[in-house]
Amino acid sequence: MKETASQKNTPVAKISMPKTLNGVVTSDKMKDTCVVLVERYVKHPKYQKYINLRKKFKAHDVGNTKKIGDKVTIVECRPISKDKHFQIVK
Repeated sequence: MKETASQKNTPVAKISMPKTLNGVVTSDKMKDTCVVLVERYVKHPKYQKYINLRKKFKAHDVGNTKKIGDKVTIVECRPISKDKHFQIVK
């Protein structure tokens, strides 16, 4: 008996939720873009010591509504430019 395409063990594409991160705006000098600093407090896998990890993300901000020091939530989205893969939610 031959297998049809629906009977084969084909991988099913998983739909995942976009990443949501909280951070502080550190720069708003670009047009429609803010730089957001995200800090994470994680345990080092080998040394078992807790460390602060910091990373900056460029986020899309239509109309430059956010200013330096504002706490924001950013959500992953389609690539808007070479470095921008997030947009500001609130």
